[in-house]
Amino acid sequence: MSTVESLVGDWLPLPDVAQLLDVSITKVHGLLDERALAALRVGDRRIRCVPAAFLQDGHVVESLKGTIIVLSDAGYSDEELITWLFTPDDSLRGRPVDALREGRKTEIRRRAQSLAW
Repeated sequence: MSTVESLVGDWLPLPDVAQLLDVSITKVHGLLDERALAALRVGDRRIRCVPAAFLQDGHVVESLKGTIIVLSDAGYSDEELITWLFTPDDSLRGRPVDALREGRKTEIRRRAQSLAW
């Protein structure tokens, strides 16, 4: 198991994401293309999956798309940005993804933007 796989813990294959969001698998691919979600190939079978924490109450975490775009613009690959989002940060009292889920997007985006410098 890779570092990012163990950091994230719970992964959802794309068909499960579609079911939880109540959309087609084509829509999930669209969400990935528009950077509203990020996915990696994980597990022994290398199946494309999304971190479960990217979904909340049947929706994609509201502020995730903008944060993924900021990190991508800073040159982060999907693996790097997922690792950053799931790495505990003492100054945040948790992980950036948890702060996004709590609605603290301004703080996380500010930190993500500083990574580009």
